[in-house]
Amino acid sequence: MRRSKITPVEDLCQRIGWRDLDVRALNRLIRLARAEDLEGEGLARRPTIRGDVTTRVVVGHETGHAVFRARREMVVCGLPLVPMILSAYGRGVSFGPAAHDGAHVDAGCVLGMLSGPARIILQAERVMLNFLQRLSGIATHTAAHVAALGKSPTRLLDTRKTTPGYRMLEKYAVACGGGWNHRLGLFDRVLIKDNHLAASGATRGERLADAVRLARTRAPKLPVEVEIDELDQLAAVLEAGADVVMLDNFTIPGLRSALALTQGRTRTEASGGITLRTLPKLAQLGLDFISTGALVHQSTWVDIGLDWN
Repeated sequence: MRRSKITPVEDLCQRIGWRDLDVRALNRLIRLARAEDLEGEGLARRPTIRGDVTTRVVVGHETGHAVFRARREMVVCGLPLVPMILSAYGRGVSFGPAAHDGAHVDAGCVLGMLSGPARIILQAERVMLNFLQRLSGIATHTAAHVAALGKSPTRLLDTRKTTPGYRMLEKYAVACGGGWNHRLGLFDRVLIKDNHLAASGATRGERLADAVRLARTRAPKLPVEVEIDELDQLAAVLEAGADVVMLDNFTIPGLRSALALTQGRTRTEASGGITLRTLPKLAQLGLDFISTGALVHQSTWVDIGLDWN
């Protein structure tokens, strides 16, 4: 069942924007972070004394002025969360962003300014920084991988290897860094992986082809992708008309062989063992996609300070 034309790359990946995020879900995360800090959320036995005891005993009703400042070169992500976080702690603090999500900034750059009740700023400080440093770290890490691809038309994708509860935010951070989002969950693509094939006894030959055909029949509105880890699986996947073939942990010569066999009949995706060192080599092969969970799970927080004026 060869396809008359292959699926456009634009239909197989996306970039989550801020407007795609559910404000209610974000507020739940913020409330959880606030409760952890002020009420010991997560503990079986809650503390008898709650709240920001340090600020309560040291700071009065002064007005505070502070700025977020980048301590290193980075890609910014998470600034729209700041006013949402502040509102969870009270009223009266204004926030003026001085950068935007996706911006590449130098060390020392001011990202935004805060003005209002000092107590609220101090209580919310750590939670604001936790979100900003984490998300900007993912965006910065992603941007480094995108740069390693250079001018290649191959698109860099993330995966479902995300922090539970933070998936859409982390995928948004990948998009801010210049990457693309693979499937968002188990609901928006049929992705037949090695364990699906092993569980159904359809690892090769006609049984593999039948598994792909069955997926196309039962989920006609969704793209069908198949993961293979050996070259001799490719013919069956091509014959069955998969939208994408994921070439998992293939060597560079193995990828060249697979691409020669596909002859443009399907979209191709390389995964497994993707690093900053291997990306420049992969960029020249003619792959449609490269996917790696490292954009999220190997990222590190970047240093952002809250400097008091």
